[in-house]
Amino acid sequence: MMTGSGRGDRMDALVHAAAGWIALALDALAVLTVAAGALEALARVVALCLRGAATPARVHAAFIGFGDWLVVALTFQLAADIVGTTIAPGWDELGRLAAIAAIRTFLTYFLDHDLARARERELAEQKREGAQPVQAAPRDPG
Repeated sequence: MMTGSGRGDRMDALVHAAAGWIALALDALAVLTVAAGALEALARVVALCLRGAATPARVHAAFIGFGDWLVVALTFQLAADIVGTTIAPGWDELGRLAAIAAIRTFLTYFLDHDLARARERELAEQKREGAQPVQAAPRDPG
């Protein structure tokens, strides 16, 4: 005969296993996001060089796009840390999560801030050159 605690133990084991797999998948997405962003930035810079159009502003624009990818990757990594903490939510793990979340939030905030300033400089330079500025899609501030 099954007792209630046996089902609870199995349910805990199932949730912990699922959380482990989800955290692993989110970490993998973060790595893939960084790789995709790096490849895109590299491809853009190489294309600019091959066309003879590699100005500092255009190369910088390629890296602005890479910065956007990094913000997404940091978000995936933070999500993986949150899910991973559900597996063993002791005080040490929660403290470590709080520190990681604070560091990643700090990095994301300042990366977003730097990217916004770079976009403003790029638009101002395009207007000075008389080119029609190309606006990026609006970002979700939340």
